[in-house]
Amino acid sequence: MSEIIGMVGMSHSPFATLLPPPGAGQPGGRFLADARRVEAAVAGLAPDALVVIGPDHFHANFYDAMPPFVLGVEHADGFGDFGSKAGPLPVAADLAWSIRDSLADDGFDLSLSYALTVDHGIVQSYEMVRGGAELPIVPLMVNTAAPPLPGMPRCVRLGRSLGAAIRASAYPGRVLIVASGGLSHWLPSNDPRDPSVAAERRAAVIHGRKDPRAFAAAREPRVLAMAGNPDAPVNAGWDAWFLKQLAAADLGPVTDLGDEGLERHAGSGGHEIRTWLIGLAAADRPLVWTSYEPVPEWITGMGIGTTFEVS
Repeated sequence: MSEIIGMVGMSHSPFATLLPPPGAGQPGGRFLADARRVEAAVAGLAPDALVVIGPDHFHANFYDAMPPFVLGVEHADGFGDFGSKAGPLPVAADLAWSIRDSLADDGFDLSLSYALTVDHGIVQSYEMVRGGAELPIVPLMVNTAAPPLPGMPRCVRLGRSLGAAIRASAYPGRVLIVASGGLSHWLPSNDPRDPSVAAERRAAVIHGRKDPRAFAAAREPRVLAMAGNPDAPVNAGWDAWFLKQLAAADLGPVTDLGDEGLERHAGSGGHEIRTWLIGLAAADRPLVWTSYEPVPEWITGMGIGTTFEVS
């Protein structure tokens, strides 16, 4: 049977790779330094596989068919957006299939992919946590960008079922759960029902699968233009509260916010904290170490949390 050795929650941002700080005291410096500390701690834990939970930013999924959850079971490719790794990623297929089967038995009929494309929402945290180790992954993609979203209570229930599935798996290894996303950040709407979404963009988020490279090429300059603003909105107070709730393993007050409450406090990008809810529920233990740096220049509150000590 598999053993869950812990969980890492980690924010991601395109600018962590595209605009690294020139010095430790510059915006993002603390986050990157603490990410390296987590990398060293993970190396000491010696995991055999990582279950990486993260979002997609319209590189794999579009509104022609928008699943709430997708599990990669055989092959995964990094899209290579915003400087993240492009090309094949190793997949722990035996573990992935046992997770799929157990989740199905527990009432979670996830979409599955034999050839999953993952973007920086999964790849960046995977790279930061694994360091140079060749660790296979089980990628679990969660829709956090395309309303209507899976409910937060549903995500917590999925996390509990995921944890049970990993522990019951015949995969003979030590498994680390990685949750990638958040914390607070404000992004333009992607909802086709929103009248503020321009017609061209609305068509792209629906039909972008026909040419995702073209969609990305048109979108990425708009994202890059958001970088470097020291006044970009980040809610450091709410982010600290969220990390405190996970340190107490008390997820109810978070899920009780509902989508509107969450977005009011943490922005549309804050919906990515669903990955942390799934990860913590799967690990079934609280955060014991956290790090946080508000980085408005990266348009994101950059948090890290682990269920194990980090020196």
